[in-house]
Amino acid sequence: MPGKKLNISLEARDLTIGYQLNRIKTVIGERLNFQLFPGTLTALVGANGVGKSTLIRTLTTMQKPLSGTVSIMNQYIQTLSPLNLARLVSIVLTETPASKNLSVLELVSLGRQPYTNWNGTLSEKDKQAVSFAFKITEIESLASKKCYELSDGQMQRVTIARALAQDTPVIILDEPTTHLDIYHRAYILKLLQKLANEYDKTILFSTHEIDLAIQLSDSILLMTENEYFFDSPETLIQQGHFNKLFPADTILFDKDSRRFFIK
Repeated sequence: MPGKKLNISLEARDLTIGYQLNRIKTVIGERLNFQLFPGTLTALVGANGVGKSTLIRTLTTMQKPLSGTVSIMNQYIQTLSPLNLARLVSIVLTETPASKNLSVLELVSLGRQPYTNWNGTLSEKDKQAVSFAFKITEIESLASKKCYELSDGQMQRVTIARALAQDTPVIILDEPTTHLDIYHRAYILKLLQKLANEYDKTILFSTHEIDLAIQLSDSILLMTENEYFFDSPETLIQQGHFNKLFPADTILFDKDSRRFFIK
């Protein structure tokens, strides 16, 4: 079982995900069981259409599970109010913010909404959390810029800073490196690794950057159409599970180099 600590930050138990329309259920993934721990970075990988986004939506209450349970900090998510959930888990999605007319400072400060009073006034503690988020993501020079002025890489750092300002033990990201060049993809994933390992965050992120995920993650949740595997990257490599991600007549995984190759 991956993880070095006894405290479980996020747990899925016998979780079945998918959709239900009237009485018709469409199962995407079933009987998922895994535990995530403080100070660990976990990658969620798999081919398009296997259910990565469905799983993320289920873990964050955007979508109801077909069966099974999800708990965060030993509390079932179904029993948490939106406010209490927002104090336990922050979410970074691929969509851009609804209003790009906000300044970077305004957007990052929105991460403090679960803690501010009715008119959104920031306390000294709120300001310290925002300042920390700016510093760790290295966006101090962007504070006064409007979000529409930012590059994709800058915008991704800003949305991560907003999640950090929210100051939750768990952070979940849906494909945080989409549309980024190789430098910014590596930068973002190294940043997530630092936040997990040095600041004791529990971070789960979905990604198509499997080679980078293997290098940087503490554990990997690997999904295919018919099954899933959850373990350390090294264990998954030795057991040959990465060979199950894509058709063998097109793409192969070489366990010695830890990379995918076109056949």
